[in-house]
Amino acid sequence: MKFIFEVKIKPGYTVAEYAARWEEASRIIQQSPGAQGTYLHWDMNDPNRLLAIAHWESKQARDAKDDRRDETVRKILDLHADTCDITVIGEFDDPDWQVVL
Repeated sequence: MKFIFEVKIKPGYTVAEYAARWEEASRIIQQSPGAQGTYLHWDMNDPNRLLAIAHWESKQARDAKDDRRDETVRKILDLHADTCDITVIGEFDDPDWQVVL
């Protein structure tokens, strides 16, 4: 499954700062059972907008993780709550249809 969210960077914070903290927290979160990697995409038309896509074995695995248990992750999430607007786009099942060339 995919967990997808949008990040809009607030003035006074930078995408580079967000990405560095996102990578640090993601390395910890990805140690959770069922984690299968995560990607951060930069909007080509808006330099302060990002799209994050986290890959999980199942919705149950993602729901079972607890980001707040790790102090480093907790501090990063608190920082991002103040410096970014984060909107969950949704949770998506693996594709039924795909074209791979």
